[in-house]
Amino acid sequence: MKALYYHNGLKFVENYPKPFPKSGESLIKIIISAICNTDKEILKGYRPDFKGILGHEFVGQVVESDDPSLLGKRVVGEINEYCGHCLYCKTNRPTHCENRKVIGISGKDGAFAEYMVLKNQLLHVVPEELPSEIAIFTEPLAAALEILDQVHIRPSTNVAIIGDGRLAFMIGQVVALTGSDLTIIGKHEEKLSLFKPFARVTTNTEDTYEVVIDASGSPTGLLTAQKIVRKRGTIVVKSTYSGKVEVDMSYFVVNEITIVGSRCGPFKPALQLLKEGLIQFPPIELYGLEEYEKAFKSRAFKVGFKL
Repeated sequence: MKALYYHNGLKFVENYPKPFPKSGESLIKIIISAICNTDKEILKGYRPDFKGILGHEFVGQVVESDDPSLLGKRVVGEINEYCGHCLYCKTNRPTHCENRKVIGISGKDGAFAEYMVLKNQLLHVVPEELPSEIAIFTEPLAAALEILDQVHIRPSTNVAIIGDGRLAFMIGQVVALTGSDLTIIGKHEEKLSLFKPFARVTTNTEDTYEVVIDASGSPTGLLTAQKIVRKRGTIVVKSTYSGKVEVDMSYFVVNEITIVGSRCGPFKPALQLLKEGLIQFPPIELYGLEEYEKAFKSRAFKVGFKL
């Protein structure tokens, strides 16, 4: 099958072995897969141990499965494959499974290919009325929703989001649903214009906020968050990137700052929000797998591959 294979660089291959589902798994024919900032960071060295097919955002059709209810259905899938028997799985923290594999990121081939295999329990059926070009946003939107599971944001809460990219745009719309006092801090006026229907926008980092969400995708995001969060405030770190950042941890102790790491989130409410049209996106820009160099260089809001 055709695939984008990563090992010391990314290359297009036409004869990658087609996967076969085991018991409890489904074979999925990929309809659309999308590039995430994490994929770009892997190319920069974020996961130097990974070797295989990249990609973890997808919409596909189940073509083989031992679960008859999934056959022929369009699906999206959670990215963390867990064991079910370790400490974290037994205490309802499966996304931190001691033996977990992460599709397209760690230990398991991803969705930049014609086919992929995933456990049935990780699949979610896409509503018939929801186009694949919209359903492709399920995984990153779920990650945005995770913040509201972790931090209580009231309508009266003063919130800032650092970043004006795709992740910040999704988080901004999710936070805006709470009715909170929301400000987006970015660097690009043309990107910030997308946020104006639901938030204030600024390039200024002089004001302070009770909750600061770093969705910048940059090591400087945490430093900016440290600068603008109020004493006894909360910083939510959503960015993943290649490289490290040096911070003064004593500052967080003295000022009693809460730091919350935030990663994957719930798929069902993400699909529901997309179905109801409560979250909006610019259209995705699609390429063939063999055009991967153009796709990764594109500056469109969202870029992916159509198979």
